[in-house]
Amino acid sequence: MGWLDKLKQGMKKTAARLTGVSVSDVDSLEESLILADVGVKTAHELVDSVKKEKPEQVKEKLSQILVQKLSPVAKPLEIRKTDIPFIILMTGVNGAGKTTTIGKLAHQYKNRGFSVAMIAADTFRAGASEQLGRWAERTKSPIFTGAENEDPAALVYKSLESIKKDPVDIVFIDTAGRLQNKSGLMQELAKIRRIIQKHYENAPQETILVLDGTSGQNILSQVKLFQEVCPLTGLIMTKLDGSAKGGVLVALADNFQLPVYALGVGEGIDDLNAFTAPDYVNALLENVK
Repeated sequence: MGWLDKLKQGMKKTAARLTGVSVSDVDSLEESLILADVGVKTAHELVDSVKKEKPEQVKEKLSQILVQKLSPVAKPLEIRKTDIPFIILMTGVNGAGKTTTIGKLAHQYKNRGFSVAMIAADTFRAGASEQLGRWAERTKSPIFTGAENEDPAALVYKSLESIKKDPVDIVFIDTAGRLQNKSGLMQELAKIRRIIQKHYENAPQETILVLDGTSGQNILSQVKLFQEVCPLTGLIMTKLDGSAKGGVLVALADNFQLPVYALGVGEGIDDLNAFTAPDYVNALLENVK
């Protein structure tokens, strides 16, 4: 199955919100967009932009507007080999899929000829290091782990000391899932970032927030609060295959303009791919008549 087919399959629950919606029924279209979690403000603006179109042109016009909104944030994750490791700090709330996303990205970049290391800085969740360890084994990548409940920033410091002696191209740092309202854990994330910068002034080159696609509009507050504590460079959305709220990507683009690097539509190692606006819009509007 090709990526577009996987994306359509994954977006089925979200697209079902728009099943059978007639573009000539403006109120119904707006309501359905809201149900797909596009957001009230964004849905109203979209419908307002197309309501004067001829019925047979509404879907095409809606598609064009959505692609225009999303194209500026649809950017690939660009990793380059330099004289220092390319450090990716992976953040997100509990259960968003950070560890699995690291594994999938490591697999992709190993296949492109990059050397990879992983740091298991989630020292609080039972089994977190083991989960990342399985991905390290699967991708034949070195992994640095600490004792249970060890200070994550201290672990990152020691791990980067070791990596300096045996350099790699990419370092993925897995952090503990944290609720955005837990200020202590959020400040710990900022501390990890400062520790990284003690080793490499211009790192981390990427701080990525992994978002659970089933969370809907709650995602917006997550992005805002993480951004305040630890400046984000981009987003990855997972679990679109289990969500009827995939329209929230449109609200994300409207509100934050942060790059969306990739979408996850399943547990398979190849079920994470670059976000492209036309493919996503095609999947979202597939059932609109």
